[in-house]
Amino acid sequence: MSAKLKRKEEYESRVKQALGVLNEVSQDTTTPRNIRRAAKTAMDQLQVPDLSLGVRAANAISTLDDISQDPNMPPYTRVKIWNAVSLLEAIKD
Repeated sequence: MSAKLKRKEEYESRVKQALGVLNEVSQDTTTPRNIRRAAKTAMDQLQVPDLSLGVRAANAISTLDDISQDPNMPPYTRVKIWNAVSLLEAIKD
């Protein structure tokens, strides 16, 4: 198996993990609505088939960075958002 193919599989695995974390955030009714909406937006950005994995990850990180400083965000949700961002930051084109 080539290194390029292994890297692509690793990146796809990271995207799936991030989608799982963001899905938890978007389904959590104790999280404010604007934060759940941003998590759904980031999930949508990660699933755009026309863009490369690196661009999708960068778009999602941008959305998550915008909301990560929200003072209304519960601390446990902020940790999940940071977890998703850290998974996505390793993805490069």
